Amino acid sequence: MPAGQEADPPAGLRERRKQRTRGALLNAALELFTTQGYERTTVDEIAEAVEVSQRTFFRHFANKEEAAFAVQTMVESRFLAELRRRPAAEAPFEAMRRAVLCAWNSIGEAIEEIIPIELHMRTYRMIESTPSLIAAHMRRGVALEDEIARLIARREGLDLETDTRPRIVVAAFSGVMRVSGQQWGLGQDTSMESLRALTEEYLDHLGPALAENWRTPPTGAPVR
Repeated sequence: MPAGQEADPPAGLRERRKQRTRGALLNAALELFTTQGYERTTVDEIAEAVEVSQRTFFRHFANKEEAAFAVQTMVESRFLAELRRRPAAEAPFEAMRRAVLCAWNSIGEAIEEIIPIELHMRTYRMIESTPSLIAAHMRRGVALEDEIARLIARREGLDLETDTRPRIVVAAFSGVMRVSGQQWGLGQDTSMESLRALTEEYLDHLGPALAENWRTPPTGAPVR
């Protein structure tokens, strides 16, 4: 090695530095998005907050939108991984229900390793109130539903082009997930436990909501 030239850090150290930089950029981006607005925040401001170059930002994120949805992307990946692991004998809806609840068992810690949970909730609210991000959110949701439907079709040995059931069950599941997230975002409890509880409660209400006659009181309920 030439005199005065430092050796490159080991691969493990380089990866840890890379992850620290990405985490710092993500925290800075979400903090700026949620305090001064997504549209008003520039990449230069995010990079400046972490004292890195704009070029460094683009090594970690393709654009601001990717940073805004980075945590959601991780959550979705955890869910898909859990769904792929579900036993083939489980019915499609039950497999999705168990997959999302299993994912939530560890997702809180995974999020907190990247950003504070409170910042995650603020980010969710920011996305829901920013027109350009709502459009992106819907676009991403359609793509995710398609991926899940294809996964379910493969599990069940179905042709997705001729059998509509995978898309229908995934649409119902996704609708419940959206409602759960929206209600969590409107609440005061920012914990992952509250989001998991809401998700489980709403998923458990789907079957009865579709099957019951709402004008007929449930068995044992008082008639008013």
